[in-house]
Amino acid sequence: MARPVSLVIPVRGGGQGKSRLAVAEERRARIAEAIALDTVLAARACAAVGELIVVGALPEPVAGVRIVPDPGFGLLVAIGAGLAICDADAPTAVLLGDLPALHPADLESALLAASEHSWAFVPDAEGSGTALVVAAAGLPHSLRFGPGSAEAHAEAGYVNLTAGLAGPPLTLTTLRRDVDTLDDLEAARALGLGARTTAALADG
Repeated sequence: MARPVSLVIPVRGGGQGKSRLAVAEERRARIAEAIALDTVLAARACAAVGELIVVGALPEPVAGVRIVPDPGFGLLVAIGAGLAICDADAPTAVLLGDLPALHPADLESALLAASEHSWAFVPDAEGSGTALVVAAAGLPHSLRFGPGSAEAHAEAGYVNLTAGLAGPPLTLTTLRRDVDTLDDLEAARALGLGARTTAALADG
């Protein structure tokens, strides 16, 4: 990879995150904050990531992370606010902030593989959503986040790094394990949750 990737992570705050987690509202907010923080910490530890921009807020500061306000008009607008201030000479990527078991090595493998393509993506564990999109330096994104986003990103020209269509397929288990429900959270726990999420769950 010629240059480290400029990475944008949108984070929903204000108690709005993880609305499908079937727990009390106050506990859900704590878990959502912890999930986002573990995702950001893992991304910051990834050697292939250069600048890291969080759109939204984090419960505690993370060294080397730039925070920008969420404009408040939905996910795509939030992502756009982050991409707008990325280094124009670097590849750009968007990582969703709900990956509490993320290992930096999985993210690095995906970013290195993506550097072989103009556009690439990694679907979520179910295969219908999207965990990561990457564009080569100087190329705009054609984002399709939302229901059925994996198929939509493929149709928009992003190469699925897990499909084996353009090089060896990647497993990327921890990168794909997003969390929306309690069942998802248990699946992530089996992979090894980050410290903040583990602590939030232990709080009861």
